[in-house]
Amino acid sequence: MRRRNIVLATALFAGGLIALWLFIPPNISSSAQVSNSAEAIARGEYLITAGGCISCHRGQTGKTSEALSGGLALETDFGIFYAPNITPDDQTGIGNWQAADFIAALKHGRTPSGNFYYPAFPYRAYAGLSDEDVLDMAAYLLSLEPVGYAAPQPKLPVWLFRWTVAGWNKMADLSQPSQEQFEDEMLARGAYLARNLGHCGECHTPRNDMGIPDFTREYAGAEIGEEVIEAIDAEALEEWTTNNFDIFLLLGLKPEGEFVGGDMNEVIEHNTSKLTDEDRDALAAFFTRHHAVED
Repeated sequence: MRRRNIVLATALFAGGLIALWLFIPPNISSSAQVSNSAEAIARGEYLITAGGCISCHRGQTGKTSEALSGGLALETDFGIFYAPNITPDDQTGIGNWQAADFIAALKHGRTPSGNFYYPAFPYRAYAGLSDEDVLDMAAYLLSLEPVGYAAPQPKLPVWLFRWTVAGWNKMADLSQPSQEQFEDEMLARGAYLARNLGHCGECHTPRNDMGIPDFTREYAGAEIGEEVIEAIDAEALEEWTTNNFDIFLLLGLKPEGEFVGGDMNEVIEHNTSKLTDEDRDALAAFFTRHHAVED
């Protein structure tokens, strides 16, 4: 009996450690604050645009006032997910969020209640954002007119629950490369825009059977539902110049004279065409000067 109790106690202790490892909340500074200054709001508006948030969170009525009220369906191999309302409505949006809630959501994939977001939300890419940028994005979102709209609940297989994402995150950590450091400021900015804020790899990097990105084939193209996403790796961009890529980001025009179609056309229209010249140059440099050479 004593031996059984020891075994049981050991198992419970080990289980508690595993649970702590899986579910421990992120460590976020309690001093973080969302500014309401015009400068922070302006920076946040640019970051929201650069991050392409409207591509997923755009409202479904077509009204400009509902631009970020959500509802768009994302069909994946793991179910159908609906982009939530990110206007500051108290009941259906983010009106009650505090600074720590924004950091926890964007950088750690955690809800204000401590639960997990499904990785259809690109929080693993956003993990590389600076806290300052996250809080500026929050400043802009909280400055918007609130829209009362609750997006539908995701349609999922019976085995998929939010708590299972805790284990998925740990498995994803094992294949996540360390944050690359750049001495060239332009390349560093381009990498930040591509890998973090713009989260290009969320669509363009293939995934394994668990839905975890395969970073050994970064930007090699992928499939989302029935949609085939083009590759933008070294092989695909072999004939592209930095100027070609810059024009593509601005107009959606490929070197052979064809215009991009499908969802990428939306990305060009709402995201990359609105970048500053400096940021488009940085993205172009990253993909044609660094990323292609490194691959």
